[in-house]
Amino acid sequence: MKNDKLIPGMILVLIGAIFLLHNFGYVQFHWYNIWRLWPVFLVVGGVNLVFANNKSAWATILKISVVVGAFALILFGNFDRGHSWWWPRGHYSYHSDNNNDMDDNDDNDDMDDNGKLTKLSGTSEFKQPFDASVRLARLNISGGATTYRLSDTTNDLFKANTREAHGRYQYTGHKEDSVFVMDFSMKNNKGWNWNSNDESNRADIMLNTKPEWDITVETGATDLNFDLSKYKLRSMTIKGGAAQFVVKVGQPLANTNITVSTGASDVTIDVPRDAACHIESASGLSSNTYDGFTKNNDGNYETPGFSAAKNKIFVHISGGISDFKVRRY
Repeated sequence: MKNDKLIPGMILVLIGAIFLLHNFGYVQFHWYNIWRLWPVFLVVGGVNLVFANNKSAWATILKISVVVGAFALILFGNFDRGHSWWWPRGHYSYHSDNNNDMDDNDDNDDMDDNGKLTKLSGTSEFKQPFDASVRLARLNISGGATTYRLSDTTNDLFKANTREAHGRYQYTGHKEDSVFVMDFSMKNNKGWNWNSNDESNRADIMLNTKPEWDITVETGATDLNFDLSKYKLRSMTIKGGAAQFVVKVGQPLANTNITVSTGASDVTIDVPRDAACHIESASGLSSNTYDGFTKNNDGNYETPGFSAAKNKIFVHISGGISDFKVRRY
């Protein structure tokens, strides 16, 4: 490739990569940065004009560095900004499933042309009443660009208090044979996000302690902190991109399985000090910290006395460039 085509090609590749990563939730792109930082494109163009006829290696490196630096600034910059009066804010529709309870404590609602309730910003509450016949419950969580917290219990089967500003939470629940399945997700709106607070989308989740739980989390850019020490956890599956996950589990059932598969994430799993735990790790270039575990062979670690224990925790870890920690508390 000729040098005169290198920079335009790089710009197209970077633009496509940014939109792909944003669409799949791996990065939260601040759209306002394009308007705030548009002069960087003048800098990129100017540098390439100045060195247009310079084919030396250092000139090529300089031009590439300017392009990469400009896109990094636009992608990761988080500058203070207010709401623009001339650009419409994104909004989203809000609905309730007939089988589920949803209380809307919205601070800013409106009606669209079809008379449908739309939500501009505010708070909401989702609830699934407890049914004593439910012995096994499955919670599926999806969606990035949000914060998830779980620490309190509830008399309902499921409860979530949410705060939204540039997205919408959705909840559905249904019974499959003897399992009650709940799907809770964050759907980013298609409007522009002018909010400077990246934690504007937040969900505080509460669960009932009576059923056994299977929990699956599949998110992009997310900050998740779950204290599950009070619950009977059968399994937890975490799939994520550039995110931070902190999960604290309690005493295991006969088998409690935790499966983690992430990209560039920071993952911490806390297990009871007296619980038997086995780690199977295939973490590529990731860093691992497994204090208090004995290494049996490559990628396998156990707590002392694991084989003789009745109830056990199995942790399966795989990932790219991440930081994995399993701690005993």
